[in-house]
Amino acid sequence: MNIPKFIRLVTVFLVLLCSLASLPALDLPIGRIPDDSSLRISLVDSWFIEVPSVVLNKRRTLQTLSGGGRVEVRAEAAGDEFMIILARELNGSFPGWAQGSWVLTRRRDDGSPVRIRMFPQTDFNSYIQFRPFSADKCVMDVVIYNAYVVNSLPLPIPFERLFVLPLEEVLSLTNGKFPQRYFEPQVDSYRDVRKFISELRERVPGLSFRDDGAIDENGRYVFIKDLSIQPGEPGLNCSGFAKWVVDGILKPLTGERLPIGPLKAPFGERGSGLTAPYEELRDPFFGLDWTRNLASIAGKVLKAPTFASLEEIEVRNAPFSAVIRREKQGAVIRSFPGYLADAGFGIEGIHPLLYTLAIDEPGKIYLASVNAEIGVPITADNPRGVPRMRQHFHVAVLIPYFNEYGNFRVAMFESAEETQFKAFKTRYPSDHYVNLVRIPMETSFDP
Repeated sequence: MNIPKFIRLVTVFLVLLCSLASLPALDLPIGRIPDDSSLRISLVDSWFIEVPSVVLNKRRTLQTLSGGGRVEVRAEAAGDEFMIILARELNGSFPGWAQGSWVLTRRRDDGSPVRIRMFPQTDFNSYIQFRPFSADKCVMDVVIYNAYVVNSLPLPIPFERLFVLPLEEVLSLTNGKFPQRYFEPQVDSYRDVRKFISELRERVPGLSFRDDGAIDENGRYVFIKDLSIQPGEPGLNCSGFAKWVVDGILKPLTGERLPIGPLKAPFGERGSGLTAPYEELRDPFFGLDWTRNLASIAGKVLKAPTFASLEEIEVRNAPFSAVIRREKQGAVIRSFPGYLADAGFGIEGIHPLLYTLAIDEPGKIYLASVNAEIGVPITADNPRGVPRMRQHFHVAVLIPYFNEYGNFRVAMFESAEETQFKAFKTRYPSDHYVNLVRIPMETSFDP
């Protein structure tokens, strides 16, 4: 036997075994999370209502639940408040947001309760929150990626009863208004999307960026503006790349790529008499028309002609009306107006919107048209200014999905490369909007 080769094989096996051991396990359905109400009952006097200074001096303790699983009980100060954390175990650690973790926040001056947060899945960004309201009532929030999908829902029990009640019993008081589906993704529903993302990642590195570049119906690299052939190294811009993606979805069925001309045509009612004179000069709705036309054709080919309408392809509803905005003074709750005609949604709501779309409409990808009001007002000092108007200036491909371990992700591709969704969210100021159109994933990918 070749000993060095044998050692290499053993080393590879051990590395693989260790990597598998560190992978996160799938979360349980909410109804099967081991109940910790007995543990909480035992902590009421010594932790939940005890004097703050005493609680903050307590050592963390490790408890084992009767239904299985370990919980670390600890206190952490946070400014004028402190938290009592019942942290479930996750891969040998206790981060405080693993599925089933429970957190009571109290004031440091008088010890009064402020809120309870419970994490129904292993995701720091998604939680159920309870707040005191009156002597015999509390209110419930459901927050997903800084958006309130449930906001101040009254519950007919005193806040202190939450210290000891099982979660299922509390949720039964919501009369069906708790959106449980958002915490129980069906991982198998995203298998085709995950495969599609893998295929994109294999092919995208072979592409290059070229301003105004696209591939026409004959497979030639051309400029979108006049359809002339690209000299030198060919490439795609953001719009041409989105077309390349849709061509790759449709071509296995149709056998051909889409022509460029029809994609530039106006789609739906957009603009007004004020914007009409600037259509040729500034082309303010290019990204909007381009993405709508791509989605409409995809809907017709992959589904049926009825799926080509604007009402079918465009995302116009968001299941939340408030978002948490990070400002200098801290986290502030702001109303979220939802869909704005010809613009879409404020960029601060895109992350939770994609999350809810992934749950409610699994198996779809989205073309995004980024837009904002752009222009320099004409003044006496600046007579050559241009009127301020909304302009769609960038196109991207967004793919929300859950990986095989139930973790939410957004794969993002733009301008002939894969980029990071986190960077996309912070790239633009809060006054920017993103219009989304949906494209079903029901075929193989072959651009």
